[in-house]
Amino acid sequence: MAKPRQQRMQYRQGGLAAIPQLEGRTDEQLLSESKHRAAARAILGARAAERYDAKEARRFYNEAMVGAHPQERPALRQMMNASLALAERRPDDLRDAVQKLGQEPPTSRQLLLLRFMGLVAPAPGAGGLARVRGIAILMAIVVVLMAVGYGLAELLFLPFGGIGLLGGFFVALLIVSLALGVTALLGRRRQKKAKAARATAAPDRPPRRGGR
Repeated sequence: MAKPRQQRMQYRQGGLAAIPQLEGRTDEQLLSESKHRAAARAILGARAAERYDAKEARRFYNEAMVGAHPQERPALRQMMNASLALAERRPDDLRDAVQKLGQEPPTSRQLLLLRFMGLVAPAPGAGGLARVRGIAILMAIVVVLMAVGYGLAELLFLPFGGIGLLGGFFVALLIVSLALGVTALLGRRRQKKAKAARATAAPDRPPRRGGR
């Protein structure tokens, strides 16, 4: 999933220039940060957006806005717009906000995944119809996955004379659980690797003379 990358933003002056060096800190350390409070709150806002917690993301960015230098607030507001677009599952707004930050926009696949997530798990402010639609889509996905798992179970046990309905159901449940677990594990590893690569590359990137 595409995420705003604050460590790519460079500033000639001000507290937001400390974002790259603070990104490796824990949430508790960032909350207690006083010297570079605006940068710490911006990172916390981005992390909340990654958890799709728009309320927390907005709160942290507002706190960062208060502690930021007036010249930094436009850039900080753009960062907030990108993070909130992610948290609220608004792929088109996310693409536009990331482009305004001067970063590479999310890929079509990433935007499609975010759009799908917006259908399955709408933002807290979504209406009742959107929530009912999300539940219906989620149930349909579960039915399809179980049907595929049951088909695989029948195929696996075909040399042994097949498998009963109840046994096939439990085997299908096991297959689906294993598949989802492996997918989640690979996704987390990929995210950690991407974050590590960005954190390593960020300090070596020379600051822009125009500074935004």
